Amino acid sequence: MRPGQIVRLFYIGWVLQKHGVDELLFALPLFRQLRFLVYLSPAYWVGRRDRLRLTRGVRIRQALIDLGPLFVKFGQLLSTRRDLLPDDLARELAALQDRVPPFAGRQARAIAERAYGTTLDTIFAEFSEEALASASIAQVHAARLHDGSEVVVKIVRPDIESTIRRDIGLLRLVADNLQRYWPDARRLRPRELVDDYERTLIDELDLQREAANASLLRRNFEDSPLLYIPAVHWPYTRREVMVMERVHGTPISDVGALRAQRIDLKRLSEMGVEIFFSQVFRDSFFHADMHPGNIFVSPEGQYIAVDFGIMGTLSREDQRYLAENFLAFFERDYRRVAELHVESGWVPGGTRVEEFEAAIRTVCEPIFQRPLKDISFGHLLLRLFQTARRFNMEVQPQLVLLQKTLLNIEGLGRQLYPDLDLWQTAKPYLERWMEDQVGPAAFFRHLREELPRWAERLPHLPSLVHDVLEQQRRERVGQASQADELRKIRRDLRRYQRRAYAGAAGGALMLSAALLVGLGHPPPYVAQAPLLAWLLALSGALVLWIGWPRRD
Repeated sequence: MRPGQIVRLFYIGWVLQKHGVDELLFALPLFRQLRFLVYLSPAYWVGRRDRLRLTRGVRIRQALIDLGPLFVKFGQLLSTRRDLLPDDLARELAALQDRVPPFAGRQARAIAERAYGTTLDTIFAEFSEEALASASIAQVHAARLHDGSEVVVKIVRPDIESTIRRDIGLLRLVADNLQRYWPDARRLRPRELVDDYERTLIDELDLQREAANASLLRRNFEDSPLLYIPAVHWPYTRREVMVMERVHGTPISDVGALRAQRIDLKRLSEMGVEIFFSQVFRDSFFHADMHPGNIFVSPEGQYIAVDFGIMGTLSREDQRYLAENFLAFFERDYRRVAELHVESGWVPGGTRVEEFEAAIRTVCEPIFQRPLKDISFGHLLLRLFQTARRFNMEVQPQLVLLQKTLLNIEGLGRQLYPDLDLWQTAKPYLERWMEDQVGPAAFFRHLREELPRWAERLPHLPSLVHDVLEQQRRERVGQASQADELRKIRRDLRRYQRRAYAGAAGGALMLSAALLVGLGHPPPYVAQAPLLAWLLALSGALVLWIGWPRRD
């Protein structure tokens, strides 16, 4: 560990003690045996009475804010899971979505003027230094252009990149040690997840990238009654500053206000599901940060999305496998689900499909034909994790953002209309999408898309055919030449083997002859030693002559 990381760890421990969160951690069964460490810290005895005046939700929220953007992001994700958290914690963490303490307005003005290279008076007719909303990465200010257009100006927090990289370094250290010392962590690939999370956060700091995401999503839903995306003012957008059209709507988390406006919450919930599946399967480009602080509803009941720093994409293969998996789940075809997991490589190829099918059926069968409010997705995820561990299923980094978005969608559904049947709402859309992808219409559409490319390549077809045939002829000639060389090598090897055998046998015979001649007094049982020696010598010479290979 580097010295800076050690200092950061001490700071994290100090913040947890400062807000009394360490007591909550040591109350968990995992750390209960180490609870005595709390009483050894001086911070436990200093200001403890003041801390206890605050609720646990307030203390946790304040600790996450003090610890920085990575911890705030984690709190934002938890705030959507009201099935996993008590109500008091969920309400406090929900404040992290758009009510993080702002930085000073004069700092925001200085950052914007540095990005533009001029004073803000030349860009805006009005600029409010009071933040409209403040999040972990940036904050938003109201402004008016010289043509009278109302806009919002998003400005990145000062020195935020160095803070993110420092905390990512700590996460990477933890991931490396988990992967080294915990065998089950290798399946989860924590290092890849941390690297992917770092790329996501660093990309979120580039507001020009976010503006491009917003423009593409706006084109995808242009003239759609489901979703409205504010327009980007590109002439005034920089890496640290983004200017967008100002829109007005009700936060989707304010269910009371939506009811007062007579918004159909059931229809609104169904629209949210349709928007999600349209982004994932129709466009392969989806808003991956759909927590309640980024979603509003217009008086007409249309969704309004903001904050496009985190977007997700899927390949065609992942799209098809996901769609087929969903449809197989809807049909309770667990055999097909197991086969798709093996085909996609999400589980090892040697997995027994029958066992995997039975495990999936055990986990998923209880959730069907029940409204969303009766489904414990927390329990379901736990069972799925146990199944994944049993069958060595690896975490797919390309699907992490999709999983996160699904959790957000579930949280929104619970707030708007707890009786929503997510499965029945999604099934017709997926069936239409699959029919559009594999039916006759899809065939002719793909044919029409490929025709211009084929027409461009058609004049080159004769030369391409000639090149292929010429290459095959050269390969055949080369293969024939290689075959001749191999035959010659084999012939030489046989020649050398015969030479070695003949040399060994002939040399042995001639050596025996020399030994007999060299004996001054041959043994009595060798009466004709000289004659025998000559015979051995002649035999050795004959063997050498016969066994020595001739030239071809």
